[in-house]
Amino acid sequence: MNVLMKTKHLLTLPFQINQRQKSIVVIVALGLLLASVILGGFFLSNEKIATNLEYRNLGPMLAHPFGTDWLGRDMFTRTIKGLTLSIAVGLVAAAASVTIALTLGIMAATMGKVIDGIISWIVDLFLSVPHLVILILIAFAMGGGAKGVIIGLALTHWPSLTRVIRAEVMQLRSAEYVQMSKRLGKTRWYIARMHLLPHLIPQLLVGLFLLFPHAILHEAAVTFLGMGLSPHQPAIGIILSESMRYLSTGMWWLAFFPGLCLLVIVRAFDVMGEQLRIMLDPHRAHE
Repeated sequence: MNVLMKTKHLLTLPFQINQRQKSIVVIVALGLLLASVILGGFFLSNEKIATNLEYRNLGPMLAHPFGTDWLGRDMFTRTIKGLTLSIAVGLVAAAASVTIALTLGIMAATMGKVIDGIISWIVDLFLSVPHLVILILIAFAMGGGAKGVIIGLALTHWPSLTRVIRAEVMQLRSAEYVQMSKRLGKTRWYIARMHLLPHLIPQLLVGLFLLFPHAILHEAAVTFLGMGLSPHQPAIGIILSESMRYLSTGMWWLAFFPGLCLLVIVRAFDVMGEQLRIMLDPHRAHE
């Protein structure tokens, strides 16, 4: 019996993978999915989203997998191009939010109690109000459009990550090599650039991936309400907003497929962020 159990263990051992390897496989697979969407948005012809009344109001079929709308535009092409636009807006906004969070987090942890108290109060203030409310106000004040949405997203999605970075920096600044740099007369800028920033890169990457889904969803919500991107752009929020007028006529595919694709993309970024966090965690990566 012992011989059989040892033989079974030896046969199954080469096929066992740890959590880090699983995370890499998931990240690569989802990365290929997102890359295919982005490339599709750039290479799909604009002719299919031009008005063609001969093919209007067609349901899903082989030639038009997502059907066509009331102007004969191919919904598959509009959806892919809309997702590409949403990903671009979300990437810029998430990167700006990460930059704000990094700056404020380091300032709060290294520039004394007064600055720490001010930044903590601002973080609590932003967290006490729903993101969407502040985002709508900022986008409206900036005149809407892509600029207003990006600025609104960047200014509303940094507080949570700021707290994480502040806590990490406060832990790092008590490290022995940081204290040694202070005794050697190194400036705060040198310590932040050479000692703190390299240790914050994993948190920044995870934060970027986890902020991305919120940015895309909020962009779609603001655009859906008419305060976001221009109606002439094939954004997902615009597609969903326009489709509401035609759902009662039985044209369900106008909202179903774009909404489903948006949820898939958002979930893909969310899973990538979680898997990246697991992969960078030394306690869970080798489980």
